[in-house]
Amino acid sequence: MSVRLFLRDTSTVFSREFVPVLREPLGLLFTMGQPLLFLFLFGPLLAGTQSFEGQGSPWQWFVPGILIMMCLSGPMMAGYSLLVELIGGSMERMLVTPLNRTAMLVGRTMKEFVILLAQAALIIVLAVPLGFRPHLPGVLTGLAILVVFGIGLGSLSFVLAIASSPSGNLFYGVTQLVLFPLMLLSGVLLPMDFGPAWLQAAAALNPVTHIVEAERALFSGRFADLSVLYGMLWACVVAAVGLAMGTRAMRRGI
Repeated sequence: MSVRLFLRDTSTVFSREFVPVLREPLGLLFTMGQPLLFLFLFGPLLAGTQSFEGQGSPWQWFVPGILIMMCLSGPMMAGYSLLVELIGGSMERMLVTPLNRTAMLVGRTMKEFVILLAQAALIIVLAVPLGFRPHLPGVLTGLAILVVFGIGLGSLSFVLAIASSPSGNLFYGVTQLVLFPLMLLSGVLLPMDFGPAWLQAAAALNPVTHIVEAERALFSGRFADLSVLYGMLWACVVAAVGLAMGTRAMRRGI
């Protein structure tokens, strides 16, 4: 298939997935419920504390963690819409069309990319009046890493949805089992330095921890920090694995 046809199919799938989002914009805010609650109700509790890891205002430390939390709770659950289509049978009707199956994955992933970017921008804007001072080049670089990470999570979520069809029990069980440990062991809410040695060791094995640290370094303008390199590498690894597995699952059929 030519590149032109692939791009056309990708655009078709993206439009199919994204148009309903535009028709119900309040749904975007609903999916941001947890990050917004933590931003406005938990963040102020940190505002009066000492700076974490020498980053000045605690908001400089906390806001990147909120973005990672949003990335985990959003793209990781992206497969739910695919699961609904699998159970309802509408996905089977798409599979008999001449649409390229890889384009089906890429189009859906692009939708998650746009939503994640818009939600992250909104969080940053809302955090500025609270005391967050963004470093523009660092924020843009951090958002790029966030999007790469989100694309990988979204693709893995689609793979899990396909594997869970038709009951969906596996999808719900695995996402809940994986989501909270990844979140708690990444230090998005409090520094892992506050925990015991065994907890810090477990956090060091968590890829999300390195991405969180990279985001915090970038949002503070510390491009030369080694954590930036580690975070970029882990985000790319998650994206590469997710896209490879997702493409393979789509090509094999559902």
